[in-house]
Amino acid sequence: MRSSDHTRDPCPWVILNDAGGAFAMGSIGGAIWHSIKGAKNSPRGERFRGSIAAVKARAPVLGGNFAVWGGMFSTFECVMKNVRQKEDPWNSITSGFITGGLLAARGGLKTATASAVIGGVLLALIEGVGIAFNRLAAEQNRPVRPQIPDAPPASTT
Repeated sequence: MRSSDHTRDPCPWVILNDAGGAFAMGSIGGAIWHSIKGAKNSPRGERFRGSIAAVKARAPVLGGNFAVWGGMFSTFECVMKNVRQKEDPWNSITSGFITGGLLAARGGLKTATASAVIGGVLLALIEGVGIAFNRLAAEQNRPVRPQIPDAPPASTT
């Protein structure tokens, strides 16, 4: 995609949309995870109540953490698009690097650097898989050209 692509919403709306989507994903995943964990850690006969209590207490927290990550990532991606004036995988990789580093900054330079590298590598893997799938899909959807058989050699009789 190029920066002249007008099919996407402008950056402020993309940031809000991504943060909301990340909150929903984190909340749903957190509800599933904490319902299982809450049921497992509750005594027999109280498993359902323990499951519901764990979901109510922890799923919104996980959703909020996902929303923070998604909002920061999307913000940095919009900044990268505007600074570089192009839309390519390097924007996502750099945004993942910056987001990972900033979210771990309170843990010190070593922790922030490790998290930044992990964020960048993770986004590089995601982008690489996306590019590979796009190429594979393009190969499969390519129109098939009929093969013209080679003409037999002319006989000289």
